[in-house]
Amino acid sequence: MSAVTDQRGAVPVAASAAAPPPPRRRRARGFGSMSLGEKIGRYALLVFVLLICVGPFLWQLSTSLKSRSEDIYTRIPQLWPSEPTISNYTRVMEAIPVWSFIGNSLFVAVLAVAGNVIFSTLAGFALARLRFRGAKVALGLFLATLILPGEATIIANFVTIRTFGLADSLLGVALPGMIAALNVLLMYNAFRQLPAEVDEAAVIDGATAFQRFWSIAMPSVRGTVAVIAIFSFIGAWDDFLWPLIVLTSPDNFTLTIGLQYLSGTFSNDQRMIAAGSMIAFVPIAIVFAVLQRHFFKGVEEGGVKG
Repeated sequence: MSAVTDQRGAVPVAASAAAPPPPRRRRARGFGSMSLGEKIGRYALLVFVLLICVGPFLWQLSTSLKSRSEDIYTRIPQLWPSEPTISNYTRVMEAIPVWSFIGNSLFVAVLAVAGNVIFSTLAGFALARLRFRGAKVALGLFLATLILPGEATIIANFVTIRTFGLADSLLGVALPGMIAALNVLLMYNAFRQLPAEVDEAAVIDGATAFQRFWSIAMPSVRGTVAVIAIFSFIGAWDDFLWPLIVLTSPDNFTLTIGLQYLSGTFSNDQRMIAAGSMIAFVPIAIVFAVLQRHFFKGVEEGGVKG
């Protein structure tokens, strides 16, 4: 027991036993920290999603490399071929004019990419940065078109293409896909995030609308442009229904339509079909590999580069 004296120096006050220290608060985990169980669950979920996404591709690649002597319908699936061969790809080349079909598909895809990059950026910039009467109505119409599925307008598109005399032509295949409402809205959102002060300064300096678009806005939205280019290429390259309706001459067939000859007409060999699918996949992989650096910046678009 210790004695303490108050300031008046009068009576010593016996201090009771020292008060116990306050209980320690459990230290809260940081926002980004995870327990071991959470990490295991997260990685297990990622592996599961990876198998769902990549599994069919790996199986098609494996099937395309299996020889005729190898059974692809075994009870226990075998991913790695016992006798890998590229003869299936050679047989595809002999069965159908692959290079001609690839050229037709590339022509349609290039037109679709060019149309979406040019027209979507121009329309998105006009909606986001220019002031004109009816801008909100135009934006609402673009939003309304997203509600309609593509099949709802396919008959109207075909009648329009036939009226223009573009039926059974590659231009008729590419024309409806040269601008998409979703791409316009993506560019509208990217342009809208740019600081308004930059536009005001450019106007004070005497810049025209096109100069502001080309010299100020476009360098800041390259990521979104890359996203549009990749999506447009994949959509035009993989499209099957619309080319099937428009095209009737085999010389104008795209690759997706030409690959149907591998099933039924010449043979029904799943190895050849898998090889044809891999051939169709190669251009998509090349385009994505070239633009991936800009693609992953698309979600962070909006900053002004110095």
